[in-house]
Amino acid sequence: MTNKFFTRNNLLVAAAFAFLGLTGCNPEEDVNPDGVLSASETNEAVAAAASGVKYRGNHYIVLSNTETLPAGLGNQLASINGRMTNIWSEAGVATVYSEDPAFLAKASRIQGVRSVVRDLEIQWIKPDSREVVLHEEVYGNPPNSGDNDTRFDLQWGHAAIKAPAAWNAGVRGKGVKVAVLDSGFDLDHPDLAPNILMNDSKSFVVNDKNEDLWYALDDAFSHGTHTAGTIAAADNAYGVIGVAPEAKLILVKVLSDHTGSGAFSWIMAGIVHAADKGADVINMSLGAAIPRNGWFVNDNGTPTNPSDDYLEKGSTSAVQELLIALDRTTQYANKKGVTVVASAGNAANNGNKDGSLVHVPSASSQVISVSATAPFGWALNPYGVFMDNFASYSNYGTPDIHFAAPGGDSRFAREPQGFQPVKIGPVTQVAYAFDLVYSTGNTRVPNAGAFYWSAGTSMASPHAAGVAALIISKNGDKMDPAQVLAKMRDTADDLGKPGRDPYYGYGRVNALRAVTE
Repeated sequence: MTNKFFTRNNLLVAAAFAFLGLTGCNPEEDVNPDGVLSASETNEAVAAAASGVKYRGNHYIVLSNTETLPAGLGNQLASINGRMTNIWSEAGVATVYSEDPAFLAKASRIQGVRSVVRDLEIQWIKPDSREVVLHEEVYGNPPNSGDNDTRFDLQWGHAAIKAPAAWNAGVRGKGVKVAVLDSGFDLDHPDLAPNILMNDSKSFVVNDKNEDLWYALDDAFSHGTHTAGTIAAADNAYGVIGVAPEAKLILVKVLSDHTGSGAFSWIMAGIVHAADKGADVINMSLGAAIPRNGWFVNDNGTPTNPSDDYLEKGSTSAVQELLIALDRTTQYANKKGVTVVASAGNAANNGNKDGSLVHVPSASSQVISVSATAPFGWALNPYGVFMDNFASYSNYGTPDIHFAAPGGDSRFAREPQGFQPVKIGPVTQVAYAFDLVYSTGNTRVPNAGAFYWSAGTSMASPHAAGVAALIISKNGDKMDPAQVLAKMRDTADDLGKPGRDPYYGYGRVNALRAVTE
């Protein structure tokens, strides 16, 4: 759904949302923190999740009994009509292509193989469930910014986590590499180009569109470009600025721009690639809610249970094997010294109450899960409004959330003053739009897509990843991920109940405290 309208400056605008995950919710509905989903709501959530998951024909994931693959596995797979497409020996995982209908059963009998499961294609981003904010004007430096990047005044999230104060303390992300696993990227964007490590960047998307690393659509909205800008847009007297503006970016395309979908194996390949290229931080602003009961949709769109094809293990075990495969790649990255950060998801799901779905990769091993916060009417009171309201759409739950960070929300649109025109610098916009997160967009759309507003835990995760980059920049790029997590935990602003709570986790990240305490 896209609502387009014109402001008095004749700017083409619409509210921006980039919802990740497979279960939907109205972003303007209030969350009941202590409520439990009814049986019908749970069934609907599982059904919605299943509709976005299907088998990837002839593609399999093979796990060994240990974190080392059996010797000669490639030859053994070839003897039963299988061709290895990726091999991650130190994680004990390989991906295989085979057109043999009996391949799964044959491969399961190889000595040293723990399990063989079908690869999945999952819709990690829903392209049609967001609205895009575009504006066409070019303008100079706004007043009171404290920075010479021309659109810095629109980035309330940086103020909320005290990023400018961290920069003033001398920490700006220098020496740190952040890998962004996402959809395509605008590689020529003036705010990103100075920080992109092109030789280390790569696309793993394999489909009939032949998508490369570039964002493939003639659309101002570019999810990957937006998240990358929040992390490390350059401090170049232009546009916006990242939380860690001197960090370098390894851009890894793992999702199709056309569908928002990506294979389970593409995500794993992207994680391993980033770790092998020396990333210090991985950000994954993507997510899927997988039904624990194992019901997916097959290549023909028919609901199917993995036990129909994999009789040695039941449906729940097949799901569990996929989660173990993903865990092994995140653990591999962790052992290589990579701090992995992911969005918690936008289904307003209460992880304390509803166990029918598992959200990945945020629930994967060694992954820092980030929920979203937002102001309510920031544009009308930028110096006095509370900026840490829990976002209406964000997933929550004590075991599910490590930290909160700015993600934005459109709830203020329900108020009459939400549509009041407000001018900040030279930008005139309806008030509620300013509560969203402003970052880089696709410049390949003439005169339109360089920047836009969006909201979601997708926008929160990059803020937290940027703080992780600042911590590593301050303490050295050999800092262990456990130390990064401990520093984030010890310096977060504890906004909910004392200690770890279901909404803010250990607290909303604080860049200044993270690099000075």
